[in-house]
Amino acid sequence: MLGRFITFEGVEGGGKTTNIKIIAELLQDKGKNIVLTREPGGTEISEAIRDILLSKELPAMHQDTELLLMFAARAEHLQKKILPALAQGKWVLCDRFTDASYAYQGGGRGIDIKRIATLERWVQNDFRPDHTFLFDLDAETGLSRAKSRGETDRFEQEDIEFFNRIRAKYLEMAAQNSDRYHVINAQHNLAQVQQQVTDTLNSILS
Repeated sequence: MLGRFITFEGVEGGGKTTNIKIIAELLQDKGKNIVLTREPGGTEISEAIRDILLSKELPAMHQDTELLLMFAARAEHLQKKILPALAQGKWVLCDRFTDASYAYQGGGRGIDIKRIATLERWVQNDFRPDHTFLFDLDAETGLSRAKSRGETDRFEQEDIEFFNRIRAKYLEMAAQNSDRYHVINAQHNLAQVQQQVTDTLNSILS
């Protein structure tokens, strides 16, 4: 029996990492075998690419380079970790996936969506997440939360308009894919967000 692939998206500071752990615990309590992973990353090679993408020490890279590196890391991640785990019946919970490329490189950087779609088809064929949790909050609040955690990465140093465009793209994708997307209001406190997450997960499992 194939497992399920659940992705978690949103601008910085939305609480994805915390809530992925909560969902993992809930699913494990229901007897599911869970794999936690992230993008870019998830395998040794993909994590090395992640280091390049997030580094503030390297010179600024062209936006096409950024996009291609994202999909290079994704191809390795998909073939070496995600697909094998799903084939074993495991539930894979992934912190970001291809929707992030549409949001960050498409919405944020302004890369033509058709070019991203071409890479998506090449790397994934028709493979898509079963469910996507979108942790939505305004970009200013999200960045403030992210910066309060400590040192920021290359993306977190972008201006507020960059993240406003990202948020708008995420909400557009959620409206276009309402059967897959579950929008969580991340403006609320942690307990309220966790309740939304729990209720949504229970509806998926029912």
